[in-house]
Amino acid sequence: MASKPGIPKGTRDFSPVEMAKRNYIFNTIREAFHLFGYEQIETPSMELLSTLMGKYGEEGDKLLFKIQNSGDYFSGITDEELLSRNAAKLASKFCEKGLRYDLTVPFARYVVMHRDEIAFPFKRYQIQPVWRADRPQKGRYREFYQCDADVVGSDSLLNEVELMNLVDNVFRRFGINVCIKINNRKILTGIAEYVGEADKIIDITVAIDKLDKIGLDNVNKELLEKGISQEAVDKLQPVILLEGSNAEKLAKLKEILATSETGLKGIEECEFVLGALDTESMHAKVELDLTLARGLNYYTGSIFEVKALDVQIGSITGGGRYDNLTGVFGLKGISGVGISFGADRIFDVLNQLDLYPKDSRNGTKVLFTNFGENEMRYSLPLLKQLREAGINSEIFPDSSKLKKQMSYANNKAIPYVAIIGENEMNENKVTLKNMTTGEQQLVDADKIAEYIL
Repeated sequence: MASKPGIPKGTRDFSPVEMAKRNYIFNTIREAFHLFGYEQIETPSMELLSTLMGKYGEEGDKLLFKIQNSGDYFSGITDEELLSRNAAKLASKFCEKGLRYDLTVPFARYVVMHRDEIAFPFKRYQIQPVWRADRPQKGRYREFYQCDADVVGSDSLLNEVELMNLVDNVFRRFGINVCIKINNRKILTGIAEYVGEADKIIDITVAIDKLDKIGLDNVNKELLEKGISQEAVDKLQPVILLEGSNAEKLAKLKEILATSETGLKGIEECEFVLGALDTESMHAKVELDLTLARGLNYYTGSIFEVKALDVQIGSITGGGRYDNLTGVFGLKGISGVGISFGADRIFDVLNQLDLYPKDSRNGTKVLFTNFGENEMRYSLPLLKQLREAGINSEIFPDSSKLKKQMSYANNKAIPYVAIIGENEMNENKVTLKNMTTGEQQLVDADKIAEYIL
């Protein structure tokens, strides 16, 4: 007996109902992207490892799915190298390509390769899957979709303001109550200088970025393990846990970071973004969160995350400013800022809150019954008539008993069944059954579309 098939951990199948919901998410986000002037591109699912490695920090590099070379990938490898069992070194020999970890680094590569075709500032969006060799858990998958919008070729902080308005627009459409958390990597650099550990900025940001997941005690423990002094940890804690309004936090930070030019620049940028947002008319709550670090190394300025307020789940959107991501590909001085919507987590939030519109499935509206060749030939022109009117319609493919055909309509939640027998054909009519109410109506054959609409 054949073994039962399965799928890799951290991946999922999606039923027609689930795909209808996912398409509702993608279409809603796509409409908002177009509304704000973004244009769509796509990049390959796999990239050269030389493109991906070193862009996400040491932890990110470990989560890259590497693709084994085709052909004789043992050629050129010595027995000594094989026996060393050095996984990282062997992977570099076996693998030249990897599945993309996010859409931002491939986008930077795209900008460099197509720079002669692009008019700057370039506003692009992508809706594609990404892969991470992470430990699967609730809300965290190994294969998931990102919906990214980025602007490159402009230093203006107005881009950050527009992205926050875009985020607010998207979640207003979904009906999800969210909090937009904002911080700035320059502020974090200033804090690292303030505690006397400027050279440990990456270790500090990686650790405090886990605060929500592992708690303050474990963050402090990780900082100490990274070689950060107890004095610095004690000095850091009250800063990242500052309370009060956004304005009060910024005022306190100005005092704390008075001697840090970089830190003060980050405060100035935060003040601009928060001041330009009309928070009174926004659906989302906007909060300056000094524990927000966004562990990815390429961020250099503003950073953002979005949390759903009514559901316990991780960040559902995130992003930030990167001043020279294209520089690693040979094109220096191109600043960018972007946002990424986590479609899979949004899917889970909408499911938990039951916020999908009733018509999100966009499935078949009318099913024509099939009782034989004569009835089938009578139905085909009517079927075409409905489709030309934009009404999703289908005919049952087999000549079967009515009960079976009605069961099919019920299973697919089809609202109307067009029943055609000898009497209907003789009178040039159709019996339309409303599957919700159970009512039946005899309708002229040429008036079906009008009746349904």
